[in-house]
Amino acid sequence: MNTPKFHRGQQVCFVGGEGMIKSYQSEAGMWAYQVKMSMGREPEFGRIGNETTIVLVETELEPTSK
Repeated sequence: MNTPKFHRGQQVCFVGGEGMIKSYQSEAGMWAYQVKMSMGREPEFGRIGNETTIVLVETELEPTSK
């Protein structure tokens, strides 16, 4: 298995928003990342509480240019 493309604390973007990597782990031969969404404008699909953490696989993420 290859090494993860992203690391804790790194800013990333994905379809629907952007956020920061909180943690990651290997699942079924790929890297899955917990991403804490940035508190910008509320996305179309809404927000749960003050922050939302989602799980995305590596192919769904891109590094931000920040």
